[in-house]
Amino acid sequence: MSAALRLRGQQNQMKHELPGTNEFLRDYPGMSRAPAGLGEVVFKGDFDFTATYRDGVEITESYALKISVPLSFPNAIPKVWELGDKIPNDGRHHLNPNKTLCLGAPIHVLKKVKESPTVVGFAENCIVPFLYAVSRKIRDGKDFVMGELEHGEPGVIQDYERLFGITGRDQVLRVLESLSLKKRIANKRPCPCNCGLRLGKCSIRHTVNYYRRLAPRSWFRKHFQKPGAAM
Repeated sequence: MSAALRLRGQQNQMKHELPGTNEFLRDYPGMSRAPAGLGEVVFKGDFDFTATYRDGVEITESYALKISVPLSFPNAIPKVWELGDKIPNDGRHHLNPNKTLCLGAPIHVLKKVKESPTVVGFAENCIVPFLYAVSRKIRDGKDFVMGELEHGEPGVIQDYERLFGITGRDQVLRVLESLSLKKRIANKRPCPCNCGLRLGKCSIRHTVNYYRRLAPRSWFRKHFQKPGAAM
């Protein structure tokens, strides 16, 4: 990247105030803004938290993190890297191939983001639960206390079966494809649930319409093409 592009990216970052930024920096004083590229705001530093699960076990921990928040947030999911190698990259602690934290199936994470569309909301609803669960896994050697999915596409399919109320990879992919199409086109196609009706006549259309509002068709198209990839 040229010096001019870096400068433009830093100026863009300074001008763009993401919702909840001040609250995030207040609640997580070890984090601060860092130089960023075009189209993102970056926070970097020590992420300190204390959290308790319903079984009463309290965890206080600190992780060195880098958080890249797209300027299109909350219409896109931030990426989070753990910089201190405290989380083993052994395929069992939910790091993506690009070493970002696997915070969950993309649509599920996006749903959480839209329910609390601020930087501090993302931290509290996505980052803290993941770090709490992974801290207990590292300490106790057990599964994630909140439950965990298989890695990659199998886990995404498993999660979306529950999310959409359908069964099997084929049905999940057909829902993702429907979300990537214009509503009037998708509704004329056979329903992904194999009921024999058009999507526009089946009750599953209400579920599809709900998730359609979370992101543009281009986001779902990309996800449909590589459902197991980090978004």
